[in-house]
Amino acid sequence: MDAASASSSWQDLPPRLQSYDNRAPLLLPVKIMDAAADDKPEISDDTAHQISVDPWYQVGFVLTTGVNSAYVLGYSGSIMVPLGWIGGTCGLLLAAAISMYANALLARLHEVGGKRHIRYRDLAGHIYGPKIYGLTWALQYINLFMINTGFIILAGQALKATYGLFSDDGVLKLPYCIAISGFVCALFAIGIPYLSALRIWLGFSTLFSLMYIVIAVVLSSRDGITAPARDYSIPKSSQSTRVFTTIGSIADLVFAYNTGMLPEIQATIRPPVVKNMEKALWFQFTIGSLPLYAVVFVGYWAYGSSTSGYLLNSVTGPVWVKAVANLSAFFQTVIALHIFASPMYEFLDTKYGSGRGGPFEIHNVAFRVAVRGGYLTVNTLVAAVLPFLGDFMSLTGALSTFPLTFVLANHMYLMVKGPKLGAIQKSWHWLNVLGFTALAVAAAVSAIRLIMRDSSTYHFFADL
Repeated sequence: MDAASASSSWQDLPPRLQSYDNRAPLLLPVKIMDAAADDKPEISDDTAHQISVDPWYQVGFVLTTGVNSAYVLGYSGSIMVPLGWIGGTCGLLLAAAISMYANALLARLHEVGGKRHIRYRDLAGHIYGPKIYGLTWALQYINLFMINTGFIILAGQALKATYGLFSDDGVLKLPYCIAISGFVCALFAIGIPYLSALRIWLGFSTLFSLMYIVIAVVLSSRDGITAPARDYSIPKSSQSTRVFTTIGSIADLVFAYNTGMLPEIQATIRPPVVKNMEKALWFQFTIGSLPLYAVVFVGYWAYGSSTSGYLLNSVTGPVWVKAVANLSAFFQTVIALHIFASPMYEFLDTKYGSGRGGPFEIHNVAFRVAVRGGYLTVNTLVAAVLPFLGDFMSLTGALSTFPLTFVLANHMYLMVKGPKLGAIQKSWHWLNVLGFTALAVAAAVSAIRLIMRDSSTYHFFADL
């Protein structure tokens, strides 16, 4: 089936809901005007959330919140230790360049066929048809579910680390901390109806990020200055283990920069949507990535190959300062999780929500309590059963971030822009498609191997 016929068949699918006025607080039914009437692209499908309301810098902070989430406290151990100074540094810079390029390609496909495709699956469905629509949705669901699970694990680790600073009785175990984290995340999800409503919370997220990053950098620097010579050699292991660990670290590199939900984030930005999204991406990959580099490089410099998988467990310093850092990591994680859960929330609200009244009407709040609370309960249970944070990052990068960010983005660009591309450009995009497909398969095998190894080492509901 060619792109034109696929698009035609896809557009014949009946929409479920009326469209909504995105200037309203929530859900005021209106009819979408024909694109030719006002030279504005139609929306690809109906949505219960706000779109086209955020300035580019707010979207830039959304992207930066994801990049500088508390996950950065683990990159010194999961990326730099297995790859070393040369491999880790080159990998971080190369992954940033490739990710910027792939995300820019995807941003330029936001308006195709006279429509704004506000969801990744809408764009894939328009280009390929309903079957790939379903496959893309499944990949994205896996991606976001694993990221959300990892965030809850991370929040639980931060809580446990905070408790451990004041008591060594071991009463508050990691599974309990994970349960508390899931409950707090659910409360936040109920109170924030859609992605654009974050607004001031993005400021708090930035503040929390700076707090734990600055504290981690300062305390690591102090430890590095006073510590004896460190060992920066890559830990010795069997050749097969070394290969799998390296591949897993590459998946972590991809995970560090990419959301797997760029069209959903771009949907919130004001027109011109492509130009403004490119501004947001440049902000993310320049100024927005500097804190990540600081904490990753300083952490590895201070502790070498003995760097912890959660950097705040390695640093020494005043108890209250470390407590502030851990609590900041906890609260920032709650906000960041909401960003990565928003596509699932949007789907549930649009498909099953009432579509009546404001976001804080009793029936809408009750709906969020039941549906979002249930979704995060499942996330929390999985997080408590398998609290292997590094493995989740690797598997997420392999199963979904690679296909969504690199494989599909390049192939969709070929499908849409192919007739206008030269032979060299086409070859370049095909090289990306095939190369990242092979890398995704290898990374998935590596991540599954890591999970099997850790599952045999640790029991379910392990107190790591």
